Amino acid sequence: MTGSKKGLWLTTALLAPTTLWFLVMLILPLVVVVIFSFGDRAPTGGYAAAFTFDQYANLASRLKAFTNTLTYAPLGTLMTLLVAYPLAYYLAVKVDERWKLLLLVLVIVPFWTSLLIRTYAWIFILGGRGIPSLLAMIGFEDVRLINTSGAVLVGMIYGYLPLMVFPIFVSLEKLDKRLLEASSDLGGSPFRTFIQVTLPLSMPGMVTGCMLVFILLMGEFLIPAFLGGGKIFFIGNALVDLFLQSRNWPFGSALAVTLVIIMLVMVTLYMRLTTGSKTERDQSVM
Repeated sequence: MTGSKKGLWLTTALLAPTTLWFLVMLILPLVVVVIFSFGDRAPTGGYAAAFTFDQYANLASRLKAFTNTLTYAPLGTLMTLLVAYPLAYYLAVKVDERWKLLLLVLVIVPFWTSLLIRTYAWIFILGGRGIPSLLAMIGFEDVRLINTSGAVLVGMIYGYLPLMVFPIFVSLEKLDKRLLEASSDLGGSPFRTFIQVTLPLSMPGMVTGCMLVFILLMGEFLIPAFLGGGKIFFIGNALVDLFLQSRNWPFGSALAVTLVIIMLVMVTLYMRLTTGSKTERDQSVM
C-alpha cells in the first residue's frame, strides 16, 4: 500500500465518527422533516403517509409569524450588536489585564442559568411590580412594559448578548496595537482611527456574532411567548403550537423546512456581501 493510500485510509478513519454523527444527528432528522412536510395530518393527529403540496400551499395562513420573525430577528441582532460592541471594545482595549478575566466571567455568568429562568426574571422586572411601579412612584403612571415589542427586544438582547460579545472581543484582542499607534502618528484622530482601523479589523468577530445571534433568533419561541404575551407570534411559536397542541406534524414540518430555506438564503447572501467587501476593507486599512 502506497503512502498516499495509507494517508487516505487514515483520513477516512479519523473523519468517520464525525461524519456518522453529522449524518445521524443533523441530516437524518432534516430528511424526516422534509418527508413529513409532504404528508397529511392523521385523523388523530401526527403524520399520515402521502405526497401532497397542500402543506406548502397553506403557508400563507402563518404569514404573520413569518413577518414577525423576519422583522424582529434582524432587528434584535442589530440591537444586540450595538450593545455588545462597546462592551467588547471596553473589555478588550480599556480594561486592565488584572480585571479582564473577571469581567469576562461576569459576562458569561447569565449563561449558567436556564434561559427560561432568566426570562421569568424579566417578566418580574418589566411587570407591574417592577420598573413600572418605580416609575409610578415618581409620577409616571400606567407605564406598560411587559407584553410589548420593546420587552421582546430587551429579552433578545439580554438572552444572546454573550454570543455577540465574545467573537468581537476575540477580534479586538488580537488587534495589532501598532496599527493604532501608526494611525495616531500619521495625524489620525481617535474617531478616524476607530472607523478606518479598529472597526474594519473587528469585522470578522462582528460577522460571527451576528450569525450566531441571528440563527438562534430565527428559531426563538420562548422570549416572544413570555415577554410578548402571545401578541408577537414567531415561527418558533407556530411550530410549538403545530407539533405539541394541534399535532399537525406535516404543516409544522412544512413551516420548519421553509424556515430553514429562508435562513440558508439570508445567511448565504449576508456571507457573500461581507466576503465581497472584505477586500475593500483590507485596502482601506492599508
